[in-house]
Amino acid sequence: MSEHGKIPVTVLTGFLGSGKTTLVNHILTANHGHRIAVIENEFGEIPIDNDLVLNADEKIIEMSNGCCLCCTARTDLIEILRSLLARSDRFDRILIETSGLADPNPVAQTFFVDDEIAEHFALDAIVTLVDAKHIRAHLDEDGHDGVGSHVVDQIAFADRIVINKVDLVDADTVRAVETSVRAINATADILTSQYAAIDLADVLGIGAFDMARTMAGDPHWLDEDSHEHDPHLTSVGIELDGRFDQRALESWLTAHLAERGGDVYRMKGLFAVADDSRRFVLQGIHTMFEIRPSAPWQEEPVGKVVFIGRDLDREALTSGLRSCLVG
Repeated sequence: MSEHGKIPVTVLTGFLGSGKTTLVNHILTANHGHRIAVIENEFGEIPIDNDLVLNADEKIIEMSNGCCLCCTARTDLIEILRSLLARSDRFDRILIETSGLADPNPVAQTFFVDDEIAEHFALDAIVTLVDAKHIRAHLDEDGHDGVGSHVVDQIAFADRIVINKVDLVDADTVRAVETSVRAINATADILTSQYAAIDLADVLGIGAFDMARTMAGDPHWLDEDSHEHDPHLTSVGIELDGRFDQRALESWLTAHLAERGGDVYRMKGLFAVADDSRRFVLQGIHTMFEIRPSAPWQEEPVGKVVFIGRDLDREALTSGLRSCLVG
């Protein structure tokens, strides 16, 4: 509980592929002794993030209506928070993982515009993850409703910023990223990480959100509710029965991303591989991807892959994946 007896809430944001789910898994598997309710919000056409979170004893709630929390789904967030209050077993804290396209401003407003929510919950901090390898290219994508605008919003409103994946770039690039981030947000503390492995004391229970500072910078902050998405950014969700030939899938992805990787901002998947009882997880950004084995299947295997990007070709993606199935 916070000092006022309210349940602290951490909002975890960052552009597509910055490492938010990796950080959530790091938090859930750490030995901290807290009971945490995780609220997952994803832009994807089919739900998959819940399957990628390592569910221990915590409550995982997924919002997968294809809309970001910064849109109409904010009313759903209020209802979820109310349902958590109604439980006999209260949680120690709430962790909200927004979609990679969400503006954190309306999410934060939720904890001040509704009296019941404001009475029982306290916004602890907005933590923004930044992809060290791709952030500068994303910032260069200008436009009022484009990718650069999404990234700037997420950095500008952060109370704490984690520059993640520093192992993928050299020290000069990390310094350049820090400079770019600092130009957007002059006050937030900046951390660096690999695989989102950070000290949890640096992101949980830090009391970093300052309402007075926010209102001083924008007196009309609570009245703002407009947010536009790049109309060319779409999600394609594909579900396929059967098992994949892993080598064939890797070859097809490599070839497809060599041609279209610049338009693929994020890909994630969960599927079965021939002659293996384990789940396999696909994670990727632009031309980079990895396929890793996970826990054994406890249910009937199902293949789910989500692509998020610009002007995606659903037919080509579906036929490409289907060509990698065994049999």
